[in-house]
Amino acid sequence: MAGFLTEEEHKRVSDAVALAELESSGEIVTIIADRSDGYTDIALAWAVLVAFAAMTVFAVFSDFYLGLIEQVLGLWVHEWTTGEILTIVLGIGVVKFIAMMLIQLWQPLKFWLIPGRIRTDRAESRAIDLFKVGAERRTHGRTGILIYLSMREHRAEIVADEAITSKVEPETWGDAMAALLAELKHGRTADGMIAAVGKVGAVLAAHFPRAEDDQNELPDRLIEL
Repeated sequence: MAGFLTEEEHKRVSDAVALAELESSGEIVTIIADRSDGYTDIALAWAVLVAFAAMTVFAVFSDFYLGLIEQVLGLWVHEWTTGEILTIVLGIGVVKFIAMMLIQLWQPLKFWLIPGRIRTDRAESRAIDLFKVGAERRTHGRTGILIYLSMREHRAEIVADEAITSKVEPETWGDAMAALLAELKHGRTADGMIAAVGKVGAVLAAHFPRAEDDQNELPDRLIEL
């Protein structure tokens, strides 16, 4: 997978993290992911829905479609048996199911078909999972925080460790999210991450000022998945 940011942009984001942490004991982790989930279950659901819809339409207008089949095959007033009709119905379902799965291999369509609520939930879940692995309880004061951006879903999340959540209300991160999204709308991903880092760093500095013996406990570099 090609990276979303250039090497120079990676450095700019990493430098922004390092700068923000100079004023705080907080540890900021930045991650950009191509997607938060494979959504195979959603693709299967659409394929099943289309297959059943096609079979239902055939069942409702069976005389019309059987007449078309007779014309195509050159049949003369064919007496359709139950087995033949069932075979046709199942064949339609299988063809529609396979076709819908293949169509969804085109990623723009696949993600367009995913309901927004599901994309939001999956992005949030992925952000939490990554936070648990990479930042949660990995700092001395439990002051780790993750800024997560999922490109396919067009979703961003900020997840903080327990020391931060005990002092900072979730709504506080609204400015950081707004700064991130404002740049993303213009295709400036690196600038968006840098803006969010700056806003997050300001909040951390206010609540968790840097101590003299503070050490950098988590890497500053931007992670791409």
